[in-house]
Amino acid sequence: MASASLDLEQRIDLLAQWIVEAQHPVLFTGAGISTESGLPDFRGPDGVWTRRDKGMGPVEFDWAEAKPNASHLAIVELQELGRLDFLISQNVDNLHLASGIRDELIAELHGNVTRLRCRSCGFKCDNFPDLHTCPICEGILASSVVNFGDSMPEEEVREAERHSQLSDLFVVVGSSLTVFPAAGMPQIALSAGAKLAITNQGDTPLDDHCHLRFRETIGEVLPVVVAKIKQLLTSPPSD
Repeated sequence: MASASLDLEQRIDLLAQWIVEAQHPVLFTGAGISTESGLPDFRGPDGVWTRRDKGMGPVEFDWAEAKPNASHLAIVELQELGRLDFLISQNVDNLHLASGIRDELIAELHGNVTRLRCRSCGFKCDNFPDLHTCPICEGILASSVVNFGDSMPEEEVREAERHSQLSDLFVVVGSSLTVFPAAGMPQIALSAGAKLAITNQGDTPLDDHCHLRFRETIGEVLPVVVAKIKQLLTSPPSD
């Protein structure tokens, strides 16, 4: 692991350099990226499953009140800089799309609380209360959120797998990598030869296999990495 003996500034510099040099950088986000927007994660110290396992009550939150935070906006900056080929997300909170990520650059593997999906053809649209029938095939429109036991959206999974295989740099942000099949994407990238960087405060099953590891908060890492990238892209080449 490249990060074993490096301090935070050195790791930030290294990740920024990798993103600048990558031919097909892919990001993978979990619930941890949205905690600074007031939404709970799952395996963190006050996460949904952590509280459940301790016999504590559920976390109170309001999807509608959550707004994109600095880390969501940093990913949008990567998009605008041409340094994001694809974003794979486990989140259903709509904050990536609300922040400005383009539809064609994201696979929301667990759905989106603001969108409906046709149960027959997979057509997606915004959630309007009086909309029940798919305008494409007349199938039933239902929430796009994938609950336990539901099948994953096939098109999004295919796209996520394809970009994971193409990736030469795969950056995990705020995921414990324990929910499959989504959590299998970084393994696909590793098997295809990609560098793997992980930013997550808790342990993940791939900690011993990644090339760069951050345990700091995402807000301490991602916006700073993007600022460094902007410096690298605007600095004149050295002799």
